[in-house]
Amino acid sequence: MDAPRTDAGRDGLAAIVARPSRAVIALDFDGTLAPIVPDPEQARAHPDAVPALAALAPRVASVAVITGRPAGVAVRHGGFAGVPGLEHLVVLGHYGAERWDAVTGTVRAPAPHPGVAGVRSELPGVLAESGLWHDTYVEEKGRAVAVHTRRAPDPQAAFETLRRPLGELAARHGLLVEPGRMVLELRPPGVDKGVALTEYVRETGAESVLYAGDDLGDLPAFAAVEKLRSDGVAGVLVAADTVIAELADRADLVLDGPAEVVTLLRDLATRLP
Repeated sequence: MDAPRTDAGRDGLAAIVARPSRAVIALDFDGTLAPIVPDPEQARAHPDAVPALAALAPRVASVAVITGRPAGVAVRHGGFAGVPGLEHLVVLGHYGAERWDAVTGTVRAPAPHPGVAGVRSELPGVLAESGLWHDTYVEEKGRAVAVHTRRAPDPQAAFETLRRPLGELAARHGLLVEPGRMVLELRPPGVDKGVALTEYVRETGAESVLYAGDDLGDLPAFAAVEKLRSDGVAGVLVAADTVIAELADRADLVLDGPAEVVTLLRDLATRLP
């Protein structure tokens, strides 16, 4: 395992190794544990991800997957249910609005925001008016709606074209737009990966935390780790790849996709008692 390139990252890793029972390992799903694919419904965890997590999880206080996907979808696509060693895995879905605990196998979630239904009903008209109805993929997330542009002939141009109309649509219904890698997600305000991660670290009483992510939606989690550091919680920031420059620039450790994330998890497990 490569050493973190920053003093704060090296201190964070040392704290995890010294007291793993007080460490939380938190990870994004798409692009971090699962390779990015053209159709999000076909995304699956890297084949070695679950064995690596199962080796690591019993050695630390907790492993949490924090994702914009519904918690149940992440559990199915990750293959996390019923795996020996993952009995206490937690999946925080919809940026923390939903929670799946392996120990119970159930999802806890509040009632959906009413604005999501309004957005869902108007979205086809907005996409048709933009001329991108056939070049986009709409992912229903229950508590959010995501519009993917990676199928378009020019994904970045389609992404930029939709920013304003989708922002206006979201605002009319009390939602906000979360940009990602060729995706614009319309979701309720007040939840993000940073809030979810901070609350979970506080809940567990962790003294150290490692967070790995690859997308714009992971920036709040990076900010949360930086804030936790200032409060005395040691932290390691991992960029799962170099696509998002702001993540890579702020990371203590920069990797090249889910395969290297799996290697990191596996190597970390071998260093812990």
